[in-house]
Amino acid sequence: MAWDIATSLKEISPASLLCELHLHLEGSVDPGTLCLLSPGLTPDQAAAPYRFTDFAGFIECFKFIALRLQTPEDYALITRRLVAHLAGQGVRYAEVTLSAGGLLRKGRDIAPYYDAIRAASQEGTVEVRWILDAIRQLGPESAWRVAEFAARRVGDGVIAIGIGGDEQRGPANWFSDVYKFARSSGVRLTAHAGETAGPDSIWAALEIGAERIGHGIRAVDDPVLMRHLRDHRIPLEVCVTSNVCTGAVTSLDAHPLRTLYEAGVPVTLSTDDPGVFGCSLRQEFEIARRLGMTNAELLQIAGNSERFRFR
Repeated sequence: MAWDIATSLKEISPASLLCELHLHLEGSVDPGTLCLLSPGLTPDQAAAPYRFTDFAGFIECFKFIALRLQTPEDYALITRRLVAHLAGQGVRYAEVTLSAGGLLRKGRDIAPYYDAIRAASQEGTVEVRWILDAIRQLGPESAWRVAEFAARRVGDGVIAIGIGGDEQRGPANWFSDVYKFARSSGVRLTAHAGETAGPDSIWAALEIGAERIGHGIRAVDDPVLMRHLRDHRIPLEVCVTSNVCTGAVTSLDAHPLRTLYEAGVPVTLSTDDPGVFGCSLRQEFEIARRLGMTNAELLQIAGNSERFRFR
């Protein structure tokens, strides 16, 4: 019988929650949902962009999805489906990332879309908090608009801001003032870093105040950085299936989860884009077991997600 992480957590403490901290709303859309959003698509047309083999292909798939999300009702639909998916996995708390920068790039006002997903997320049994993501390569002007909106909605479901996108074309130091403003407004800070770029990208994200690092797997290349993350209890939001599918690691066996854990780095497990990668949080824990993690270690990792969630 398969090991049940949610049940095991409850056996340790009835108050324990199975949490997910790195999860993109747009990336939760699977081909079947795309057909609901765009009835003119055939199933094969909907599935074709999901057959990528590298990070560039993943980005094109993400764009393909985003282009078919047009109305606030579309966003509400995918939110309801995501919340149902999480509930089915035993997840009771999730911090979900909305690409607010993507909405701005499409010329949309963030407010009606946020109102739609906020209302939809409150219909289910999962407690959802929202991380509003800016797109690195669009520069700080767009990020300012994301941060200012986040500051207005703290206490209304928004918990944090982040920066995603191209680490090379959007260096973290562009966003230093944006992050200072957000922090002073009570908004928590995370950042994608060390996924497709090296340890310097992670150091740069820490320099501007990131409290958690999305992915961060390239920290394994810098022993000093790993010690810093360990000593300062800065967690990495690790997404194993995602890293394999995008080519961020060459194979499952090459994934550094075990090395990071043994170095004392606080790690959590998440799905990143479960609709795109066809994964679930339960599967991520099973994959981690295949990488050599014991049940006790996996329970510690699950506990990290609750410990390091933004409050």
